[in-house]
Amino acid sequence: MVIPNVSSFDGFFLLGFSEQPLLKMTLFVIILFFYLLTLLGNIAIIILAHLDPRLHTPMYFFFTHLSLMDLCYTTSTVPQLLFNLQGPEKTITYGGCVGQLYVSLAMGSTECILLAVMAVDRYVAVCWPLHYTVLMHPCISWQMVAITWLTGLVSSLVQTVLIAQVPLCGRNVIDHIFCEVPVVLKLACVDTTFNQMELFLVSAFLLLVPLSFLFPTSALLRLCGRSSRMKAAKRPLGLALHIWWWCFSCMALLWPLICSPLQPPPRTRTSSWPCSIELSLQL
Repeated sequence: MVIPNVSSFDGFFLLGFSEQPLLKMTLFVIILFFYLLTLLGNIAIIILAHLDPRLHTPMYFFFTHLSLMDLCYTTSTVPQLLFNLQGPEKTITYGGCVGQLYVSLAMGSTECILLAVMAVDRYVAVCWPLHYTVLMHPCISWQMVAITWLTGLVSSLVQTVLIAQVPLCGRNVIDHIFCEVPVVLKLACVDTTFNQMELFLVSAFLLLVPLSFLFPTSALLRLCGRSSRMKAAKRPLGLALHIWWWCFSCMALLWPLICSPLQPPPRTRTSSWPCSIELSLQL
């Protein structure tokens, strides 16, 4: 991609994918299809859980917030990606980049905490079914969701402020499909060891939180031999698979980007596997 007036542009250039026109159009169609599918699916979950009285339970209450997080997380990056795939110049303003950093961090961290909350909900439902309505009262569910949102938004705000204060010294070419903390830190012209360590510790903690689902999963494995409780095991096991896929994808994405030594952005295209994993998380 030809990048004109790099020093005079007050924003960032996103190298993204290949410049082949056919590949760009193919990617545009595929990403647009799955983006619309994601929007329709999450909106349908929110509407159905609100309208159907049979779904007015803590589990579906948490599912609606999970769908809302997915909507915010996906919409923060995919529309910009689609716009850049259609245009000759793949650019984003500084404010738009900071906004993407904050929303992606906030929704990612909040979703990790919410998955742990959902793990607690399923654990109580399976192990203490007679006390479920008392332990997971609607007021308690609202309090858990409020704490989840507040924790994710505040922690992400602190990280975003720390990242925004890092001087870039005019470097504004990002070898990625959108603004993300590890790739933005690679543009810094100062030592970012503190930022990297802070990001690594927070990310490791948030990725370990959903693994609390190991407790209800182990409880369900003990119940698998009892046919009368197999129905109760289906939904938690499906959620467990979602958590394991989320944690594996995040670790595969963050590990090489955070733990690798800082290097200036390469002039040639690098491997596109981080972009592929990122798109799978987005869609």
